[in-house]
Amino acid sequence: MPQTLFIGLMSGTSTDGVDAVLADFSTPDRPCILASSSLAMPDALRREFLALNITGPDELLRSSLAGNALAELYAGATRTLLTQANLGPDKICAIGAHGQTVRHDPAAGFTIQINAPALLAERTGIAVVADFRSRDVAAGGQGAPLVPAFHHALFSHSEARAVLNLGGIANVTLLSPDGDIRGFDTGPANVLMDLWVQHKTGVAYDAQGSWASTGQANQTLLDFLLRSEPWFELAPPKSTGRDLFNWKWLMQRLDAFEGPPLADNDIQATLQQLTAATIAHGIKRYAPDTRDVLVCGGGALNDGLIRDLQRVLPCPLRTTADFGVPVQLVEALAFAWLAWAHVNGYRAGLPKVTGARHASILGCTYPA
Repeated sequence: MPQTLFIGLMSGTSTDGVDAVLADFSTPDRPCILASSSLAMPDALRREFLALNITGPDELLRSSLAGNALAELYAGATRTLLTQANLGPDKICAIGAHGQTVRHDPAAGFTIQINAPALLAERTGIAVVADFRSRDVAAGGQGAPLVPAFHHALFSHSEARAVLNLGGIANVTLLSPDGDIRGFDTGPANVLMDLWVQHKTGVAYDAQGSWASTGQANQTLLDFLLRSEPWFELAPPKSTGRDLFNWKWLMQRLDAFEGPPLADNDIQATLQQLTAATIAHGIKRYAPDTRDVLVCGGGALNDGLIRDLQRVLPCPLRTTADFGVPVQLVEALAFAWLAWAHVNGYRAGLPKVTGARHASILGCTYPA
């Protein structure tokens, strides 16, 4: 069996769909994407994953059923890739399948990604590498972000560079010319903006920041949001998710805000600036010599957010598409690479990033 063809499957914090990539890692730092696919998350499954972020009845049963449903979706995405590339499952070394994060509390020693990798292996006839985060958490780390080693392999440069992923949560990788790699979550990217626009307009997300562009960001509210959350001032290593930045977090702060009443679109514009401000704070504080920022993730398609970011960052923004990787496929490609790293015994869990006691080989294998 060739050891160079891997599939990566990713469904992120936004729970809007599954991104899938089939790549050839003959040259690990320059993978060749052979096929790609994106499948929308079925509404019922998306609602279930969001509900499982908080305590509820029959969680064990519901999470198991949701994991099976996700594995079926993953299997469908895998079949699409194989059809596109005209390959049989016997040609693929392994699938890297992240699963859907519903709880993340490394301080308590756990992180939960709902998945059914054994079922995925059964449905596809391909070995599956899954459960990427728990080994790092067991070693005292945050279990996140996991992609800095991958970012280093693909995007390292002779000058200081940051790679910024704008999913539900924003995370940044800081790459130094000397090979030093750091990374951490900076806070919300799309999660709060999505929650607010869904609540007020019924649409899934603010496409290209069009609704935010009709409002005016309120500096008093922005300052209040920044002051009211101690997590923003924590030093790395740090990670976060919907456990913290959720509807309850947003409503508590809007209820406590003592400024003048704001229009709904003004709040959206302020939440967009909150994302930009927290990212800029992290880069300026921990990598002031950064010469450029490569952006990826769904938020890279939000023109309004990109404009806000460019205003507050002291260096130019580019996208990973300029380097051959479409912005919405970077994380799926990262998990194909992490599967490659697991199979080849490469320790992709980096203590400088996660705070773990030692570097770890991430994931575990479910044979075909």
